[in-house]
Amino acid sequence: MNGESKKILYVEDDEVLAFVTKDNLEFHGYQVVLAVNGREAYQYYLQGKFDICLIDVMLPLMDGFTLAKEIREIDTEIPIIFLTAKSLKEDKIHGLKLGADDYIVKPFSIEELILKIEVFLKRKYIVRDQKEMVFYLGTYMFDYLDLLLKREHFEKRLTQKEADVLLYLYQNRNIIVPRADILKKVWKQNDYFVGRSLDVFISRLRKYLSEDQDITIENIHGIGFKFVISG
Repeated sequence: MNGESKKILYVEDDEVLAFVTKDNLEFHGYQVVLAVNGREAYQYYLQGKFDICLIDVMLPLMDGFTLAKEIREIDTEIPIIFLTAKSLKEDKIHGLKLGADDYIVKPFSIEELILKIEVFLKRKYIVRDQKEMVFYLGTYMFDYLDLLLKREHFEKRLTQKEADVLLYLYQNRNIIVPRADILKKVWKQNDYFVGRSLDVFISRLRKYLSEDQDITIENIHGIGFKFVISG
């Protein structure tokens, strides 16, 4: 993807890593605004319009988790990718619960980072003249392109990953879907940490859909999940 007009908020307090990463992203055509602490990043976010956020977990003044939470309260749609230390797997789970779309483990390659950025930007900038993707799940209306799940007295703006998982489950409703199939379809990979991420997203979707007792996401032990609409 041509990143010429795409603007990235990049938050990293490691001066050397920040310089190298910013330089490479700009070489690939992205506009990059670099912040060295969470508080500065939040001010940049309030003042500008960004297409994606890359946020280090360990930051001075305001940590990455707090920053992501503050951003999510304003914008539920902007993709957020956490940068996390390899040994801190609890960071990944916690970050996903806060609404992050994905994570990348340090040290990472520029190629891996750019691939993830392109994947999320492609999902965000779906051509709007496509056939409208609106589905009715029991008493819920699910608008995939607008990332919206709603019913009477309930409305939830989904993250892109939540919408991707829900769409895949719905398209394969009433049949058992292997975990590996969901991971490969939505995350394009299948490993332990991504598997834990899927569990987080399934828990969120169950909560969102809990007002309709005819909708269940069954856990098929050792195999995967089954999205059931019985009404």
